[in-house]
Amino acid sequence: MASTQASARPCASGLIHVNVRHTTRYTVVGNHLSQHRELSLLAKGLALYLQSLPAGASVGIKSIASRHPESELRIATAMRELEAHGYLERTRERLPDGRIVPRTISYNRPGAEPKPARTTAPPPPPARKAPPPPPPPPLPLTERHRAAAALLAELRVHDPRLLLSERDVHRLAPEVTAWLDRGSHPDAVRRMLCANLPASLAHPAGFLAHRLRTLLPPPLPTPPPPAPPAPTPRFIECDDCRRPFPPPTPDGLCTDCRTAARAVA
Repeated sequence: MASTQASARPCASGLIHVNVRHTTRYTVVGNHLSQHRELSLLAKGLALYLQSLPAGASVGIKSIASRHPESELRIATAMRELEAHGYLERTRERLPDGRIVPRTISYNRPGAEPKPARTTAPPPPPARKAPPPPPPPPLPLTERHRAAAALLAELRVHDPRLLLSERDVHRLAPEVTAWLDRGSHPDAVRRMLCANLPASLAHPAGFLAHRLRTLLPPPLPTPPPPAPPAPTPRFIECDDCRRPFPPPTPDGLCTDCRTAARAVA
């Protein structure tokens, strides 16, 4: 709610102010205008009216007279008063298209230079951030993954779209090794990676990683273990005397029969 404030120590006679603070739709006027001794009250009122109008408003004599009870002659006389004391300036300007239009400038404080509009200083430029450090070099490949890395590096020979960086080759080599460990021939792995490539291949490393993981074949079945050798009998039968004797023997004869055969021979 607007506050009301009466002038301090009112006299028995004379003016008493009852002031209400304005918050919207008000115009600030200096006492140099309101108490000017050489301006008529009509000129002061006209100056106040002009200062209350927005920029671009129509302020011709006929336009002002149509909104007030004063005649055009009185309005023109008040304008000349304001011009004489520096509160008003009327000029004519030629537009680029050749037309001449009137220009009316109202000064709320004649003779004073207008202060430049306050502009917000542009924010300081952001501090330049240091570039991120380069990524560390890829770890050296173990001997187990060298064949897989060579297969991946040669894919660009079969299709230029499969050009891989050294880091991508090192990252995908274990995936290819898994295929080779499961009995896949290197030519079969190469054909699988190069077959039916999409027309637009923006990220070949990601595409190959997806194929290697989703199409990984199952391991080969484990062959059955070999049958154990037949146990050696504790005794065998002599081919001549039919007596049992412990092996081994090169001719199937016991010691006595072998000795007898040698004696006969």
